[in-house]
Amino acid sequence: MNEETINVAEAKKHFSELLGRVAYSKKHILITKRGKPMARLIPAGEVAVHLGNAHGWLEDDDPFFDTIDGIVKDRSMHVPRILKETLTE
Repeated sequence: MNEETINVAEAKKHFSELLGRVAYSKKHILITKRGKPMARLIPAGEVAVHLGNAHGWLEDDDPFFDTIDGIVKDRSMHVPRILKETLTE
């Protein structure tokens, strides 16, 4: 599926219109800030396919899953720099 890319400033100006295009036209929209992907708008009814949901190509006790669980755990404790700045103010 084609994905439209829009910067955050334009997304803020046209948010309602973007929601309509996503909801009714089934468009995917990538929102960027200074060229870096920040968020993706997809229709609410679509289920995002995640690698963690894959079944059948690795055994359940494969060490890969322990590694991924460790990464997810470490990532869940991460606080983005922008949030750290607001917490210290």
